[in-house]
Amino acid sequence: MYTVYSQSKDDSFPSSKIIMLVTQEPILRRFWYPVIPLDQIQSEPKHFQLLGENLVLWTDQSGHSKAAKDRCCHRSAQLSLGKVENGNLVCPYHGWTFEGSGSCVRVPQLEDQEKIPKTYRIETYWCQSRYGYAWVCLGENPLADIPEIPEASDPEFRCIPEFYEPWHCAGLRVMENELDLAHPTFVHTGTFGSEEHPVPDEMDITETEYGLTMKAVLGVVNPEQQQKNLKMSESQTVRTLDIDWFLPFTCKLRINYPNGLVHIIVNTATPINDGTSQIVQFCLRNDTEADTKAADAKAFDRAVTLEDKAILETTDYDVPLDISQEQHMTTDKPGILMRRRFASLFKNH
Repeated sequence: MYTVYSQSKDDSFPSSKIIMLVTQEPILRRFWYPVIPLDQIQSEPKHFQLLGENLVLWTDQSGHSKAAKDRCCHRSAQLSLGKVENGNLVCPYHGWTFEGSGSCVRVPQLEDQEKIPKTYRIETYWCQSRYGYAWVCLGENPLADIPEIPEASDPEFRCIPEFYEPWHCAGLRVMENELDLAHPTFVHTGTFGSEEHPVPDEMDITETEYGLTMKAVLGVVNPEQQQKNLKMSESQTVRTLDIDWFLPFTCKLRINYPNGLVHIIVNTATPINDGTSQIVQFCLRNDTEADTKAADAKAFDRAVTLEDKAILETTDYDVPLDISQEQHMTTDKPGILMRRRFASLFKNH
């Protein structure tokens, strides 16, 4: 399937693509994505597919995460089936060994290791460790930095890893859902959705250099377990929200509760391929384990996430960027702005 251009009737949105397929947009390779928890690559290499590209990730002797194309330059064997020795990646087929920059440093079949040809090398990618994950950028020059989450380095907040699993839906659908405050009444019936608040009480959206920021107030219902997590007795309350969307697929949702508790959810829909996203989510809270067990906070967020997953996996992954192809309402404004931002990004690059 290919992306197709169409002309929009809206002059402020001069050109758009009928559908968005992430593997067909080279500019998306120039962004950073969290691909795998760091603890999974401490002792052995791991495979991951990013934007349709097969990667191998490992940790070098200095403790830095590394990423490369998951194929040996010799006979194309899958390097992630190999092992790590002294921080170097060893091919499972013939034992060729590669260091973090991609150069081959050992060929067991050669008598003189000083004569390894410089052409013996694998393709490597930008890789950084941040927030407990290895982040990868496939492009030669990253277009933006890894999203900055100030609370992650604030000693007042603790970080709780939550979910790491593939969803069969587009990353853009996930991002729109994060800023869609009309769906909780109908989707989150078992967690926090309130029938009395089908729309937010307040919603203020601002476009930023990195994406969008939104301030909102939403009435919610808190079931008994959530009241314990929040140390609140009221079954109904309001959430004051500060939401940041970082182009292309990261969202920071800061929930401010009346009692001073702050619960921040950071969610990235890392694009595996056109129809599948790896959901990487962690939360930050300004309380302690003695206040609320991490397992309890995680369990509630998990219940919310599963409600979203059940719906999002029924949506089309080839998201239309031409807004005339789907119908909209007032609370869809964040999603409309996202689609326009993507359309502009693709057109300009």
